[in-house]
Amino acid sequence: MSLSISLTVNGVVHAVALDDPRVTLLDLLRERLHLTGSKKGCDRGQCGACTVLLDGRRTNACLVLAVAQDGASVTTIEGLADGGALHPMQQAFIDHDGFQCGFCTPGQIMSAVGLVREGQAGSDPERVREGMSGNLCRCGAYAGITEAVLDAQAKMEKAA
Repeated sequence: MSLSISLTVNGVVHAVALDDPRVTLLDLLRERLHLTGSKKGCDRGQCGACTVLLDGRRTNACLVLAVAQDGASVTTIEGLADGGALHPMQQAFIDHDGFQCGFCTPGQIMSAVGLVREGQAGSDPERVREGMSGNLCRCGAYAGITEAVLDAQAKMEKAA
């Protein structure tokens, strides 16, 4: 039995036939749409490496079924930059050494963008750390991540 869904991913509408209703959004993005920026870390929603924006909200893509997202809008790390210009959060992660090995970085950046857009970042580093606590970094780049979020937030607010 095949189920058809439609998703807007990074501004592009995709009609997808699903042979298995148990396919997660993460697997659909990585295996069917070949958008491999979102990482499969724990596959249990504990590490945040698969974070995407689903209808504008931070979501662990490994925890949601693709079939349940019919008509949804998804933004992945691949859709964040504007042509050749990096998103302010991407640039801030570079400027503040917000990554080391880079495995968690796409999820960290997507979570940080969501945190700022939700108005949850604030100006207190502790509040940022709490808001980003669902994204784990094995390398321990948390100080740079916090600085990047605060810096990018200021730039995103000026641009708005």
